[in-house]
This record gives sequence, structure tokens and C-alpha cells, in this order.
Amino acid sequence: MTTIYKLDYESPIGVIEIIGTDKTICSIMFSEEEKKVNLLHAETPLILAECYNQLDEYFKGIRHEFTFSYQFEGTDFQKTVWEALKEIPYGETGSYKDIAVSIGNEKANRAVGNANGKNKLTIIIPCHRVIGSNKKLTGYAGGLWRKEWLLQHEKSFNMGVIK
Repeated sequence: MTTIYKLDYESPIGVIEIIGTDKTICSIMFSEEEKKVNLLHAETPLILAECYNQLDEYFKGIRHEFTFSYQFEGTDFQKTVWEALKEIPYGETGSYKDIAVSIGNEKANRAVGNANGKNKLTIIIPCHRVIGSNKKLTGYAGGLWRKEWLLQHEKSFNMGVIK
């Protein structure tokens, strides 16, 4: 039986709950809990500590890409969409239609939106970079105010990248 670990990261826009095993990250989601539940400590599995540190670098504006091991859990279509989301460059946006076209299914805008909403690897799989074709912000599981904050944050940093 695989042990599941949980670690909370207190970001500038709320607590982010990191869930994983000792080998991979399974979920990174905003939590509405106001206090930290579990802090980084000596017994934290290395992969969770690495995720925590890379998120910290992201929020400090010095990391634009993530290198720790993570796994998707979803349908083949969802996984295809999530892979396509990773192609949207840091600090830029794309539309649901752009993603649908990039995966070879230009009429799948709604299905892309649905897959986007099921992404459990917030920030790492950058669903916050997807906007409507009219350039307006659309749904985000963490709240539109967080989506707007993340987009502004990324636009404000363009140097000092750690890859």
C-alpha cells in the first residue's frame, strides 16, 4: 500500500495543498482553510519538499518551469489537454479554442474547458493561462481573482529564470 503525504504551502494568494507519495506529486490545489495544516519538516518526503521549494521560487518570480515528478489522473482526452496546457509559455495566455486546435480537435472548446476544470495540478499544469477567445478571464477552480493574480505575477517577471 502506498502512503499518501500532505504538505501545505502558504502562498501570497492562499494555502496550496500538496499531496503526493514518496515518489510523485498527485495534486496541487488551493485550499480554503485559513491556517496551515502541515508544514515542511525533516520527515517530509523529498518530492514534496522539492515541490514546496519550487512553488516558493515560482511565487518569488525566479522559477518559470517545474522539474519534480508528478502524475496526471484522468481520461486520455484530459491528459492530452493537460499536456497542451504546458505548451502555453510563462506569462502568456491561450484560449480554449487554441488548445482545441492544438490537439487536433478544433470543435472541442467545451470539452477542453471541462478538462481544464478537472486539472488537479494547479500552476504546474497552467490552466490559469487559458482565457476566453474574447480575451476575457473565464472560470478557474481557485477563483477568478487568483487567476488574474497569477497572470499578472507571470507578466511581471521575465528575467532570472530557473529551468
